[in-house]
Amino acid sequence: MTLTMNRLVYVALLVVGLVAPFVVYPVLVMRVLCIALFASAFNLLIGYTGLLSFGHAAFFGTAAYVAGHALKVWGFPTELGILAGGLMAAGLGWIVGGLAIRRPGIYLTMITLALAQMMYFFFLQAPFTGGEDGLQDIPRGHLLGFIDLRNDFTLYYFVFGIFILGFWLIHRTIHSPFGQILKAIRENEPRAVSLGYDVAKYKLLAFVLSAGISGLAGATKAVVLQFASLSDAHWQRSGEVVLMTLIGGMGTVFGGTVGAATIVTLEDQLSDKVGSLVTVIMGIIFIACVLAFRRGIVGEIDALYHRVVGGRHHDK
Repeated sequence: MTLTMNRLVYVALLVVGLVAPFVVYPVLVMRVLCIALFASAFNLLIGYTGLLSFGHAAFFGTAAYVAGHALKVWGFPTELGILAGGLMAAGLGWIVGGLAIRRPGIYLTMITLALAQMMYFFFLQAPFTGGEDGLQDIPRGHLLGFIDLRNDFTLYYFVFGIFILGFWLIHRTIHSPFGQILKAIRENEPRAVSLGYDVAKYKLLAFVLSAGISGLAGATKAVVLQFASLSDAHWQRSGEVVLMTLIGGMGTVFGGTVGAATIVTLEDQLSDKVGSLVTVIMGIIFIACVLAFRRGIVGEIDALYHRVVGGRHHDK
């Protein structure tokens, strides 16, 4: 898309975000924003670096538990509790990434899955997590010590601000020289090595950044819903974020956001009507997307736009 069109899209999305809680249930929109930030962080790793992590739920869940414990037990202010969760996730990402990125392809994927399952069983047994009951009654607290976040509308704009910050960081990374190097590694790693780039260092930095932003999303989600549970760290959560990224459009700026909004909204609308069949419906949507819309929703729209604009220029 052209620069002007991109700016119009950003402005339109900003306006939609500002008015959304007056049209849709605020807690649902906040949940969408948290998962969308998580999916966007994952998309940064797979779509722009070419690394498939199947254990990203470990960072999401770790941050949720750390933030919840910091707020409930240690009495941290809300913003510091969320920051603590994000930093812990980034630290875990540095450890996991350091072990995994030197292995190619499926080996990296399996290592991340194995380490994520280790974290899952740790959370299952650790006394501070509440086990199968989860960490409940996490206080929302006050922003800057005086803004009451127990009100859904007030909390929404705080969460929206976090989403904007995280999304801006991802967007800035993608369009920076660092992001161009990540794309070069994705397209042709041996060539990037031959040009003198320390590929392992760039991969690790991308992994840590993706893990940290995923943690920011998980910590924020724990504040919104006021609990952290084992489902936040389960492998199924990692599978869901892969699904969201592919449906939205891997390697596109808005792919993770659109995919997350689609899946979360469908789950919310269909869960009461079809129960466990919602998983089957998601599977059908995934198959249809892979077979008919391989670029994802955003990728197909972008391709259609370029065909239309290109056709107009050709006619002229």
